Parts: sequence; C-alpha cells; structure tokens
Amino acid sequence: MGVWVVPQVLRANLTKLSIVANGARWKSTSSRRIDKVLIANRGEIACRVMRTAKRLGVRTVAVYSEVDENSLHVSLADEAYNIGPAAASQSYLRGDVILGIAKATNSQAVHPGYGFLSENVEFAEECQKQGVIFIGPPASAIRDMGIKSTSKAIMSAAGVPIIEGYHGEDQSEAKLREEAKRIGYPIMIKAVRGGGGKGMRIAMTEADFGEALDSAKREAQKSFGDQVVLLEKFVAEPRHVEVQVFADMHGNAVHLFERDCSVQRRHQKIIEEAPAPGLTTELRAELGAAAVRAAKAVGYVGAGTVEFILDRHSHSFHFMEMNTRLQVEHPITEMITNKDLVEWQLKIASGEKLPVTQEEILMNGHAFEARIYAEDPRGGFLPGAGPLLHLSTPDGAEDCRIETGVRQGDEVSVHYDPMIAKLVVWGEDRTEALTKLQSRLCEYNIAGLETNVNFLLDLARHPEFVAANVHTNFIRDYNDSLFRKEEVSNKMAIQAALAMVLLDEVEVLNDAISQNNHYNPFVVESGFRPNYNLIKDIKLRHKDEEFIVKVKFCDNNSYQISLDSGANWIAASGEIKQANNDNNKITLRSNIDGDVSSANVFRNGEILAIFDNDGKSQFDLEVFNFEEDGTTVSGNRAVAPMPGVLDKILVKQGDTVQQGDSLFVIIAMKMEHVVKATKSGKVDGILYNVGDNVPKDATVVKFEEEPTQE
Repeated sequence: MGVWVVPQVLRANLTKLSIVANGARWKSTSSRRIDKVLIANRGEIACRVMRTAKRLGVRTVAVYSEVDENSLHVSLADEAYNIGPAAASQSYLRGDVILGIAKATNSQAVHPGYGFLSENVEFAEECQKQGVIFIGPPASAIRDMGIKSTSKAIMSAAGVPIIEGYHGEDQSEAKLREEAKRIGYPIMIKAVRGGGGKGMRIAMTEADFGEALDSAKREAQKSFGDQVVLLEKFVAEPRHVEVQVFADMHGNAVHLFERDCSVQRRHQKIIEEAPAPGLTTELRAELGAAAVRAAKAVGYVGAGTVEFILDRHSHSFHFMEMNTRLQVEHPITEMITNKDLVEWQLKIASGEKLPVTQEEILMNGHAFEARIYAEDPRGGFLPGAGPLLHLSTPDGAEDCRIETGVRQGDEVSVHYDPMIAKLVVWGEDRTEALTKLQSRLCEYNIAGLETNVNFLLDLARHPEFVAANVHTNFIRDYNDSLFRKEEVSNKMAIQAALAMVLLDEVEVLNDAISQNNHYNPFVVESGFRPNYNLIKDIKLRHKDEEFIVKVKFCDNNSYQISLDSGANWIAASGEIKQANNDNNKITLRSNIDGDVSSANVFRNGEILAIFDNDGKSQFDLEVFNFEEDGTTVSGNRAVAPMPGVLDKILVKQGDTVQQGDSLFVIIAMKMEHVVKATKSGKVDGILYNVGDNVPKDATVVKFEEEPTQE
C-alpha cells in the first residue's frame, strides 16, 4: 500500500523509547524470524503496533470489517483484507478467517492487540497448530488466567494473596445466591472470562442479586461466549493497582513497575498513572515480586498485567486477575521506563531473551494517560457515535503521545468501543506531569460529538485528584464537584459572537483574494469591514438557553457588543489566525473590555465550538423543531438512551408495568444497557424489533395516554 508517512498528529514519543537508529531492520537471531505480522485488531492499538513494526522493518497486514474499510489502520498497513460485516462476531472475532489470511499472506506471526481474540485460548491454540506465531503467552496461561476461578487457585498456591469469593462449577442461581449470602453483601459478580468491565455487576443487596446476575451473564455470553460467573466480596473503597510483567521462553521474568488505574466509570478505567502515587519503596518491591511470582506460576511468556486490589488506607493488597495481553494503558509504563513494549513482544515471540535484567529496569519520572471517549459523562457516561466533524490535537513531543486510530471526518462506530484516543504525558514528577495533562487536554479539541474531554479536565484539576487521594469510588464520591454547572458567561457569549463575525469576514476575504496566494485570509487586517456601520444580531443556543447578541461594527478593527438588546454596550476587538502546522487549529485572539485572551474555534453550518482553558463550549447556530409522528412527548414512552442495537424486548403490547420494571435491552459499543420504566403504565406499542439499529432518543416502547382530568 505504499510508503507510510506518519502524520504529525500521530507521531509518538519514539525518541523516549528504545529505538533502532534510522529505522534499521531488526534481525532476530532466532529461527522464529518475524518479518511480516498480521495485526488482528483495529483502531489505535493496530496503529500502535504498526508504528513499532515498521520502525523495525517488519511488514504489516491489516484486517478490517466492512465499516472500517477507510479507517486509519487500513491506510497505514502494507496490506489490508476485508474479513466480514460490522458485527465483531462476524469479523474481528472470526479467528478462522483471520488465520487463513495470515497463512495466505505468509505472515509468520499474528499480533492480537487487546480485546477481540487477544485472550482467546482456542485461537492461540489454532495458531500454534498451523505454525503461526501468536504474539502472546502460551494458550495454557491464557486458559488458566482467563478462568478467574482457576487463576485464583494458582495464585493462592504461589503465595499471592487473593480476595474471598466463590469460584465453583455449580452455576445454579440457588447455589450462587447461597454463596453470596455466605460471603456477605455487597457482592461483585464477574464473568470468569471477563475483562474491561464486561460481564461485571454489583449486587448491593440480596434483592438486587437476580437481575444483576442475569445482566452479567447476558453481557458475558455476548462478549466472551461464556456466561459462567464467579462471586467476590465487593471492597467498597479500593485502589486498583496493576503491575506490568514480561517473561521470555528461557525462564526469565521481570516487572516494569506498577500503574494506578483507580479512577473508573462503569468499572472501566478512564485515567491512569505510573507509578502509583503514595507507595513506599518496600511496597512497590512487594507488588513487583508478587506479580513476577504470578507470571512464573503459569509459565508465562510475553507481556502481561497482574492486577491487584489495594486497600487505600492499610495498603494491604490482593490478587484480582491477570490480563494475558498488552494493556490499553501500556504507554505510561513505556514513558517511565524508556522501553518499547511492542518491540519486546516481537523479540520475545521470535525466541529471544529479555533484553535486560530486573536491576537494569529503572524508573524515571511520572506519566498519565487519559482515555478520550465519545460519551456523555452527564448522561451516565453513555457511549455515543457519529462523525468527528472537527478534530485537533496537541502536537506530539517527547513528553506527549497521541495514541489514536481516527482522523477528522472519521466515524465513531456504534459497533465498537467508543474510545477516540489516549492522551499520554510525561513529567519529571507527578506535579509536572499533571500540569502537562491539564494543559494538553485544553488543546484536545473535538466538535460534532459529545466527548469526555471536559470531564477529564475537571477531574485532572480536582483538588482530591491533585492530592492523589484516588480510589475506585472517586467519581461517585465527588460527583457534585466533578460536574460543574454548565453556564454561558458574558465573556463566552461575546467570544462566540465575535468569532461568528470574524469567521464571516474571513470567508468574505477568502473569496475576494482567492487568486492571491501570498495573502493569508485567516488574519483579519484592520481597515476592511464588509459590514461597516451595521448592527448584526447573532443568534446562539447553548443547551436549553437561547439568546441574541448584538454586534455593532466600528472602525479600526473594533466592535461594540450588547447582551441586553442594546441597553448596554461592551467594547471588543479580535482577529482570527490559523496555525501553520498540522494541528488544524483556528484561534480567536480577543480583547473584551480590556480582557485579552485566546481560544480555539470551529464552525460549520450548524454549530460553533469554542475551546479555551475551561474546555469546550458548543453553540447551536440554528434550532430545528422536530415532531414525533404518532407518538407523544408527554413522558408516556421509553426511549433509547444511546444509538445501538435492540438486543432484547422484555415486555409485550398490553402488558401493565410498574415503575422500575425492565423494558428492553440495548447494546452499543460492547456495553449492555437495560432501560426501565420511569412510572407505571400499560404498554400501547413497541416500535422496533429485536436486532434493529435504534437511533439515540428514538421511542422504543409507547404507553397508553393517561386520561385527562375533568
């Protein structure tokens, strides 16, 4: 597919990693030579593996589903092959098809990334049978660690502390209820083959147990093809600390220190850091040693992560699980150790020994990773989908990596995980790294989709997070202070109006000088005013607030702006500039009544987005009124909270339901969401069928109208 040129936005911090000068080809001394690898994944992890593979001179083969044909990982690969429809079960989980392509393309190895087939025992075994190197641990280690009940037994025998629970074969509801009562509520229900928060539910009381169990089993079956669960005592305020381990085929195993992944939503990580804050040198050594014992106990080979529950007060720790793959958050370990873990994976898979001993692995500085998702934090972190109308990121640098698999204009698909990118920063210490994270989040500008960037910014600035008082209930405990009230300040409204006027002028100038290649239309020069001596009304809408800003055009690049229909006027001036690099930023430089500031802006026909030190504020430029055909807007309906596939309908026409009853199940981005009745009523109609793609806010279940009161 031609020569790959890395876009600036994707240039990772390769200078901080152990690299081969001038892209020289790495030559394995083993008979298991790898010079062509198939990457059995998509998105940012596929792009990440390709970067290292290409640097080492290893050719790459991509696979893609029908909806991913124009995706970034396809364009970066040397070869790419269609493997089926959008649904993962018909494409990225088709191990037989993927292995067939590996054989047909003479790929010596398959890198599974994370998710999909990365911890699939059968796929790893089939690779071995067909003589294709599986870049991961032996199938036996995946099996032992993937079945959580087995893993806990092995860890206990190896002297690794485990948490109390039930890991038995009897999966009857009666037995599980009995064991839950013995352990004591609250109870964590986990899919034995689970990971990434999938197939995991919490039952706070015995009354919650039945529905939590059913939901966990359904999600586990869809995600892993196995609905067997285990039970664990739910620890109310733990820290989630995990240790990166690596082992080779020659009996050597090391750890690369730990990461703290405590701050989570829906049991999934959104921000991680390395090393874990507040640990003593002795505790850090104990965690590392326990993780290495765990790896050796299962004959591990390659990259793995041993996860622990750490009591936030006593710092006692217990084994939770082992992820037998490269983790999403591996870049922060790379940043503090100056090692390329994908390079290690390739070398160890080819039969080489670990390149360093434990004593030679040194920790330097502190790193954070923030996961940027298409989701609505204020709406329960429900995932979203749609096109990335505008995408502008911080510049890549030695202390900043952008790990992504998308470009501006790409679609965030309802079929896969809604992660857009990972923002990774490094500093000499935690304070410096956190300051950089806050700054770079302000530079991560996305419009057209709801994202969690503003939430991440507020989280990174929260005084308790700054103080490193992290635990898994952090978001719940600080919910009120994390979700600041969304208001449009006077300054923001004036900036928005000023941006509208100046962007209009840029368009006029651009048309007027389209033949003059030496003029920059993004710099508005004084003396040119197409609307001179006019007053213009700028109509804006932010959330549910609609207002009109009056702009009076003056001379000398200045304006008078009114927020109260002309009763009072505020002096303002500004200019628009476009960056001379690849970060796609258009900047508004404004002076509002003496207050000088800068903000990035984006506008299309429907929205205006302003990005400043407080994050993104997005305005609708036109308000459209929609009427639902044949339905009511009086609350007698249940709607899809996110775009997705209707997986299950739990009621039928004519049923009488009570408040809190489950109505239907919708699946989106590998997440199951059960929609419940907000009040009692009688079902009057079901507007979609199981398997249908349902848009966000679409009515799925309609209820009979309540009789009006005479």
